[in-house]
Amino acid sequence: MSEALHYRWQGADLWLELQGKPGARRDGFGRVQGGRLQVQIAAPPEDGKATARMLAFLAEAFDVPRAAVLLRYGQASPKKGVTVLGPRRLPPEAAVEAPPAAPEVRPRRT
Repeated sequence: MSEALHYRWQGADLWLELQGKPGARRDGFGRVQGGRLQVQIAAPPEDGKATARMLAFLAEAFDVPRAAVLLRYGQASPKKGVTVLGPRRLPPEAAVEAPPAAPEVRPRRT
């Protein structure tokens, strides 16, 4: 049985369900478990430092400005919902597939 997806596309924007793992040696993506992508962050889980570092890491990984990574929920929780506005890169380690192509619209004959 396949596991629930940890992401979904909303037009050109990417919604991610994440599980933060602060205090790691280095920043990086982990495996998908329970419908969430694990993200290791090399920052302590205090005063929002790990969350801030995670958002910066995601901006770098998806090649967008930091302002294009929006925290939707989970400021003080390891479970977070994040939207990446118009990602320019899809890192393979994030296990995200490109959005489906928009259907071709053909003009009607009159």
